[in-house]
Amino acid sequence: MKIFNEHISFGDRRLVGQEKAKNQIERILLSDRLAHSYLITGPNGSGKTAFALALAEVVNGVNHLTDLKDLALSRKSSWFTHPDIHVFIPLPSTMGNDELQSRLELLAKDPYEIVDFTLRPALNDADSSKNRRAFYSIDYYHEEIRPKSVYKPNEGRRTVIVLTNVDTMRKETANAFLKLLEEPSGNILFILTATQPDQLLPTIISRCQQIRLHPLAKDEVADGLIKYDQVKPDDAELLARLSGGNYSTCRFLEIETLQQIRNESVEFLRYSYTQSVPELLNLINDWNKNLNKENQIALCNTLEQLLRDITVFRETQNENLITNIDQLDVIEKFCSAMTDARLEDMIDHIQQVKGLLYQNVQFKYIGVALSLRFFYLMRGMDPAIDKNSKWKHLPALIEY
Repeated sequence: MKIFNEHISFGDRRLVGQEKAKNQIERILLSDRLAHSYLITGPNGSGKTAFALALAEVVNGVNHLTDLKDLALSRKSSWFTHPDIHVFIPLPSTMGNDELQSRLELLAKDPYEIVDFTLRPALNDADSSKNRRAFYSIDYYHEEIRPKSVYKPNEGRRTVIVLTNVDTMRKETANAFLKLLEEPSGNILFILTATQPDQLLPTIISRCQQIRLHPLAKDEVADGLIKYDQVKPDDAELLARLSGGNYSTCRFLEIETLQQIRNESVEFLRYSYTQSVPELLNLINDWNKNLNKENQIALCNTLEQLLRDITVFRETQNENLITNIDQLDVIEKFCSAMTDARLEDMIDHIQQVKGLLYQNVQFKYIGVALSLRFFYLMRGMDPAIDKNSKWKHLPALIEY
């Protein structure tokens, strides 16, 4: 007897976009052949955690993120109160007694809430830039995660263990977890998420069915902001254009802050071209001090979109294709003054910067190196330090 029928619509109450992944999960559920482990991958802000939680709920019949109608099995309000769903996130080496619980409570209210310690060091201080690298330690695995794997389902179909950002597992933890994956009980379901699956052991990947999420399209982000966050349509459109497909981050940005970031991004390009050192250092230090990680990522997305607009306009001269149409004057001047600018290389460098920010490198170091590289690239020249001489950079930029 099949558990689900063709009328199920996965995540229809809350998930944003990702129709291809939704359809894949619906096919999995309709097949009545649930695997013992799934790996949900995709870039930051694409909805990996929300999808993992929705899948956990559907499997155990919780009517919350998905409207299960007559297929609901549980009377629990969400995954958070269900005895057979256990959710884990990476933890920093030091942590207050109630910090984890507070974050899970937030996640229960909103599956797109930013609860990662690395991205959001403190819940009560949105501007905190404290470095709190989080990971799965071997003690965390043995004391908290593995014991849950021997539980038999209490009222659900499976004992579900959700591990977010599993790519932060320490090597010894990954090896221990692999043994668990290799010999799972028939009643357990692992749902893993990872932003950088290449950091995982290949043997872990091979034992999971993969569900791939992609960067959200601008209209998907805008629809989510309007539908779930009560953002005005015009503001939602602006946020979506500059989101870089990251719904989770852009929904916490203020329009006024975003406008300031856009203006300062133009100044950064100007100061980088002229190498106006005092102005550059003041601007970079302000960003390092006053912007939290979400806003620093938004800054990078803003710079990237501006450079993409310049690239498109330089090739087409069609202002209808420009996202930052209110910056058309700046774009035209840039195209006229810097005809040899290596824009694709500049965009590639910004993408590298975002990766470094997620690794907790301080922006004041990245910004200085980026401006120096832009100085040369805007003139069509190779940067002073080539890609094969990484050791010549500041120590903090060894991966640059």
